[in-house]
Amino acid sequence: MIESKRTRPEAMIFDMDGTLFQTESVLLPAYHKLFDTLRSEGLYTAPTPPQERLLGSLGMLLEDIWKVVMPDGSEQAHARANELLLQLELEGLAGGETSLYPEVKETLEALHARGVKLYVASNGLEHYISGIVETHGLAGLFDGLYSAGKHGTRSKVDLVRLLLEENGVKSAWMVGDRSSDVEAGKKNGLCVIGCAYAGFGKDDELKGSDELISSFAELLRLYEQADAALPGT
Repeated sequence: MIESKRTRPEAMIFDMDGTLFQTESVLLPAYHKLFDTLRSEGLYTAPTPPQERLLGSLGMLLEDIWKVVMPDGSEQAHARANELLLQLELEGLAGGETSLYPEVKETLEALHARGVKLYVASNGLEHYISGIVETHGLAGLFDGLYSAGKHGTRSKVDLVRLLLEENGVKSAWMVGDRSSDVEAGKKNGLCVIGCAYAGFGKDDELKGSDELISSFAELLRLYEQADAALPGT
């Protein structure tokens, strides 16, 4: 795999929430509607948990998120929350009021034009990830969308490993905003670019990253400044 951030990769692998997509633009309205529905259906009787619990859990598998957000909820409530969240997020995407981070589309287009293979690796649900990509006109830029929801992986480490194997990727940068992205990159021998602009995680969330960026557009600068790979490497 890649040995240095100074070598241009053949591929880049992106987390979705907090990296490409401003998650709160669709997540928070869906979150509050979700708990209103759970209460109306008699599956949850307590007040809506603080939304900070949800934002602090982004990057985890969905089934683990609910254990943090509503540890007092039943398995039935957790299962129904899974269904409702996807439904409400897709409705939000269809409403056209969601946002990518600044310069995401332009930067991805520039990398694509330079021949970099682009992938998504997310712990989110399949239709949620594809919905974001379709809604924001990114479909033609990606060589593959990998989600825990579709592939049934237990960790992002496994998801990224599967992506690399299935696509024969030999060098890549892992780009994300959570510790799970750092772990997935490092355990698969990749350079990790930590996205420090979302602000969902703890102060040490991106510890171990090879480089930190404060805006997505900086990624193109890092790529341009990196050394081109030698033929046959």
